[in-house]
Amino acid sequence: MQIKYLFIIMLLFIGNNPDEEVISWSETKKLTWKDFKAEPNQKSDAVALTASGITFGFSIKTSDKRVVDFSTTVESHFYPNKSWYFKEKCSDLILRHEQLHFDITELYARKFREKISNLQANRNIKKQLNGLHTSINNELNKTQKRYDEETDHSINEAVQNHWENFIAEELMKLEQFKSK
Repeated sequence: MQIKYLFIIMLLFIGNNPDEEVISWSETKKLTWKDFKAEPNQKSDAVALTASGITFGFSIKTSDKRVVDFSTTVESHFYPNKSWYFKEKCSDLILRHEQLHFDITELYARKFREKISNLQANRNIKKQLNGLHTSINNELNKTQKRYDEETDHSINEAVQNHWENFIAEELMKLEQFKSK
C-alpha cells in the first residue's frame, strides 16, 4: 500500500484559479474523506493522494525608488478537487497519515512566516523573499518524502504515531506563527 502526495505552490497568486476550492489549515478542522473529491487515479498504486501547499504573496512599498515597507501572505491550503482516495482501501489510519501531510505543510508555513518576521525592508527584499520561498519549499518537500519513507506510507503505525507527536510539538513551538 502506498500513499503519495502532491504539493501545489502558487507564487504571488499568479495562475491561482479564484474559483478553485481550498481548505485553509485549521487547528480545529481536521480533514475527512469527504474533503477528497477528485477521481482516484486508477493507474496509481497509491490508495490516497493529498494535494496541499503553501500559497505565498507579497507587496512592496517604495518611496523615491527606495523600498520602505513590505507585507506578505503565507497560507497552508488543501485542494479537495486535486485530492483523492480509494474508498474500499482506506482507513482511519490512512486518513491520519493524510492529515499529517497537511499539518506538515502548516509547519513549514509557520517556519516561513518566522523567517519573514526577521527580514527588514531593503532593496533586495524581493530576492530575499523569493529565496526564502524556494528554500522553505525544498525543506517541505524533503520532510514530506522522509515522512512517507519512515512511516512506509502509514503502514508502520508506531512510526506514524511518533511523527504525529513530533509534528504536534513542532507546531506548538511555532504557535505564534500559526495560520489565523
